[in-house]
Amino acid sequence: MTMPSLNLDFNYIILSGGVGGAKLAYGFLSCHEPSRLMVVGNVGDDFKYWGLNISPDLDTLLYTLAGVSDQKRGWGRSSETWSVLEEMRNLGGDSWFQLGDRDLAVHIERTERLSQGQRLSTITQDLAKKFGIECALLPITDRIVRTVLDTDVGSLEFQEYFVRHKCAPQVTKLHYTGCNRAVIQPEIYACLRSSALRAIIISPSNPFLSIDPMLSVSSFKQEIARCRKPVVAVSPLVGARAFKGPTAKIMRELGYEVSAFAVASHYTSNLIDGFVLDTEDSELVPQIQQLGIQTYVTDISMNTSEDKTRLAGEVLDFARTLEC
Repeated sequence: MTMPSLNLDFNYIILSGGVGGAKLAYGFLSCHEPSRLMVVGNVGDDFKYWGLNISPDLDTLLYTLAGVSDQKRGWGRSSETWSVLEEMRNLGGDSWFQLGDRDLAVHIERTERLSQGQRLSTITQDLAKKFGIECALLPITDRIVRTVLDTDVGSLEFQEYFVRHKCAPQVTKLHYTGCNRAVIQPEIYACLRSSALRAIIISPSNPFLSIDPMLSVSSFKQEIARCRKPVVAVSPLVGARAFKGPTAKIMRELGYEVSAFAVASHYTSNLIDGFVLDTEDSELVPQIQQLGIQTYVTDISMNTSEDKTRLAGEVLDFARTLEC
């Protein structure tokens, strides 16, 4: 089954992981025409649970962009109920990954359609339309790519590390299995070749767990370079603190300095042209610019809807200054 046709006159491609990236993507909907935005989600976190195909980052994007995410927990659906999970616990089944009743419907629909041979991208775009999302929402690839962490307790897929083990194991190395066989979606390829494209935005998601799995997909980096459009990354750190998740912990364990400079260095000037960092890190601007990367300093916190819209608007304005 083919994917519904998309208008490929997109102005911006936004690469996003889960919560942090989804917040910024939500802000973009308020400051640019949604139909001209393509949000590309990470699939390295995907896994099977209770026999269902779970896509945590895509689902976080789906719920956030639709305005139905749980603001208190930071993940899952608002007004969620937990009857199935509670009954599973009563039966002695696996319950380490929390699936709400409303959330389950999405996973059941995805699993059934995948079993019929449909593309993950087709299913994701259909779900986005049913949730009333006006921008394009796509996984980076329809192929299987998995983030695997080598740790002091053995190799773990991401959700085992993140949820089951609560990020406690020490990480020694990361792998993105399947990345060499994966190919980017043809819609993304066409967008990268389109004259309408103005910039690519790397959201403030974990560089190693959310962004690198996408960049590792065969030839994607080369296609980004070939399109010769500005690439702007937003820092996931303020000082040595991450907004959410194990970014700082993993950076330390992998031998990186925990700083916005280290994140910019990781992306390198071969990939990004601009870097947005917090006012608290303004002293790092000269170091980052020495890498050949332009900088923009602002408050990058996104605690309110107004914060998200303001930051998204500033990121787009900065990207426009870098256009050839």
